[in-house]
Amino acid sequence: MSTLYKTICYNIENKFMTFRIYHPEIFQGNLKKKQYFEGWYYKHVTSDLKHVWSFIPGISLNEKDPHAFIQIINGITGRTDYVSYPIEQFNWDKKKFYIKIGDSIFTETYMDIRIEKRDIKASGRLSYHNVIKYPKSLLSPGIMGWYSYIPTMECKHGVVSVNHDIKGSLKINNEQIDFTEGKGYIEKDWGTSFPEAWLWIQANNFKERESSFNFSVAKIPWRGKYFIGFIAFLFYNKKFFLFNTYNNSVINIMNHSSDSITLKMKNRNTTLKVSTIKSTFGELRAPVSGHMSRRIKESIDSDLSISLFDNNNNTLLYTDSSKRAGLEVIDEIFDYVRH
Repeated sequence: MSTLYKTICYNIENKFMTFRIYHPEIFQGNLKKKQYFEGWYYKHVTSDLKHVWSFIPGISLNEKDPHAFIQIINGITGRTDYVSYPIEQFNWDKKKFYIKIGDSIFTETYMDIRIEKRDIKASGRLSYHNVIKYPKSLLSPGIMGWYSYIPTMECKHGVVSVNHDIKGSLKINNEQIDFTEGKGYIEKDWGTSFPEAWLWIQANNFKERESSFNFSVAKIPWRGKYFIGFIAFLFYNKKFFLFNTYNNSVINIMNHSSDSITLKMKNRNTTLKVSTIKSTFGELRAPVSGHMSRRIKESIDSDLSISLFDNNNNTLLYTDSSKRAGLEVIDEIFDYVRH
């Protein structure tokens, strides 16, 4: 192989990797990877809050059972389904966010579901409008900030849509569900494994229709040791309030019990207090070294309340509440986060 050919291939690969860093929504991997996973989380809530359904398309690459999948969770009942597909039925676009698994298609502007299995049948198309994107910059190409540039992170996280309106309906197990005027949210993860311990909270069914909140804290492996990192945002009144490890925000878990969690975050200018009440949980599969072998509990039927304060004079800037909040809790995280 000539030196010129190697140089051309190297430059093309580096340009493609740089492009992907600035577009975390697109498929970040390739089918040659080992011990790798990638998954997108699509949450849908009807306008009357009576139906909550999440779809998680993804890929699991490992030596024993490489496959694509679509996980489905009914937020009201807690029922979950895991639909597996041969790896050959996973297709993607290198230049834009487009994933096809079997006959189902996932993008940032619509989802077209075509699932016909013995235990789960789902079909229909939902389109997404008034999509609010997470802000990007050179130093912070996504919600992970400058950590986006570190290739050895065990798990990376991206936000595809902070908030959007839904049009369309789905037929799920012979029930027709109209999601028009409902709310949606999309995020994703990729890497080798989920963290050993974490807490994740997400909500965008506030009284203020455009408001959205996302939070996660995790025990993150780092150079043979670990650190506790967290990322969070509140989108309110067309403005992002960011709380995260890399902008020197601090976090306190003020209370946690079998049915509730209260926490407080503080950045340079504002303080955000968050309280959530746990509700119905369903069991999802999570990755370990690329294998979807771990079982975790997730709720998309929890209640959440938030209050935002100005640090200068402790003035209340905003308070609101949301139904149908997402919640994942690995209790070991409370052993590491400061109380």
